[in-house]
Amino acid sequence: MTKIRILIADDHAVVRSGLKQLLGAQPDMEVVGEAGDGLEALGLAKSQKPDVIILDIGMPGVSGLEAVSLIKEAVPSCQIVVLTMHGKESFVRQVLSAGALAYVLKASPVSDVLEAVKAVHRGEYFLSSKIEAEVVGAYLDSRKQAPTPRGYDLLSEREQQIFRLVAEGNSTNQIADVLCVSPKTVEKHRTNIMKKLNLKDRLDMVKYAVKIGIIDPQLWQD
Repeated sequence: MTKIRILIADDHAVVRSGLKQLLGAQPDMEVVGEAGDGLEALGLAKSQKPDVIILDIGMPGVSGLEAVSLIKEAVPSCQIVVLTMHGKESFVRQVLSAGALAYVLKASPVSDVLEAVKAVHRGEYFLSSKIEAEVVGAYLDSRKQAPTPRGYDLLSEREQQIFRLVAEGNSTNQIADVLCVSPKTVEKHRTNIMKKLNLKDRLDMVKYAVKIGIIDPQLWQD
């Protein structure tokens, strides 16, 4: 039997340990690595090329939310299960749009995690049974509506990546390392972003990101 190869990414060791024990007990699954933050998850995804990554979005540094996009860009074949305590509709929408196939709340039964892993390995979507019906409904409704024009949508894909990383509190050098570009390139993009959005500094970028739902203030408190 070919086992589903899984990478676990969460900044809490006790969560990783629990997931490793749960998944390791399944005859068709095996854990091939653990990561404590988004940057480490990205590196292990590139080296281990797991079938599935179980990823928290509330991690320090490069958050899981940004890591979803970076991992799918680097390892398209890898499917992602987001495991989080955050059930806001804006986060469901963002992670699915970034390429994740499953969204599971940490308050859900363990069976949801196992079902999500199997579903995404088949290329199917999975939403936690604990996510409120209105959250799912709001997401589905938003897919039917034309997007509302806003300054953020005018940014290039690279500018959006840098915008999110800056808003999450990463330094220029950290962003350069994550995206494999020079610090000067990051600074140039950041200058262009602030001009396009009419922002003065990083604090303005954070406020703007919170306002449009790109980041959640609660993530800074985890």
